[in-house]
Amino acid sequence: MGESWRTALEPEFSKPYFQKLKEFLIAEHKAHTIYPKTSDVYSWSRLTPLDSVKAVVLGQDPYHNVGQAHGLSFSVLPPTKLPGSLKNIYKQLSADIPSFEAPSTGDLTPLAQAGVLWLNTCLTVRAHTANSHSKKGWETFTDAVIRAILSRESEADGKGGVVFFAWGLPAQKTFERIGIDEKRHLVLKSAHPSPLSAHRGFLGNGHFKKANEWLSERYGEGKEIDWAVLTRDSRG
Repeated sequence: MGESWRTALEPEFSKPYFQKLKEFLIAEHKAHTIYPKTSDVYSWSRLTPLDSVKAVVLGQDPYHNVGQAHGLSFSVLPPTKLPGSLKNIYKQLSADIPSFEAPSTGDLTPLAQAGVLWLNTCLTVRAHTANSHSKKGWETFTDAVIRAILSRESEADGKGGVVFFAWGLPAQKTFERIGIDEKRHLVLKSAHPSPLSAHRGFLGNGHFKKANEWLSERYGEGKEIDWAVLTRDSRG
C-alpha cells in the first residue's frame, strides 16, 4: 500500500472486521483463484497518493475474468479487450474533452497518476463469480478510504474539494451513506456506464466537462484533470 494511504488507514488494520476479512481472503486464496493478483489489490494507493486525489470514480467489484483486474476500477491492462463500460466511458470523454481520442488500451494508470482515484467498493473477487467478496468487510474499508479524503488537511479550511463520480445506484448509495457535503464537493450522479444502462443517462451526462469546469473554478485555471493524457500515452 502507498505510504500516504497506509498512514491514514492504519487504524483500520487492527479492527475486528479487517481481521475477519484477512482470514476470509487467506481461505479464499487456498481454495480459489482470486483477482486481482495480490500485488495489485492496492495499486490504486500507489498510483494516486492521498494528497493528489482530485476525483474519485467508484466502481463495485473487480473484473472477474482472466487478465482483466489490476486494482483500478474500470481499468484493464493490454492486450485485454476493452470492457463495455470502459468503451462508454471513452465515448463520453470524447464528447466532453475535445483533445481526447479513445485509445485502444484500457489501462487507466496515466489518469490515476493525474489525480483520479479509480476505486472499487470491493477490492477482490473470486474468478468468474461477480460480487463473491461483497459484504465481507471490504465495503467498510473503502468507506474509510473515502472518509480519509474528506478529512485531509487540505479540506479542513473549507477551500478544498473533490469530484465524486456516482455512476449507478450502488455508488450513489455509498456516497449518501458516507454523507458527502455537496456544498464543498461536487457529486456527479447518473446511470452506470454498463452497456445495460448507459443509454439511460450515462451517455450525454457531460460529467467530465462538468468536473473540469468545477475544478478550474475551485482551484484556478490549469488545475483541471488532464483526461487527454490517455490519448498521448497510448501514442507513446
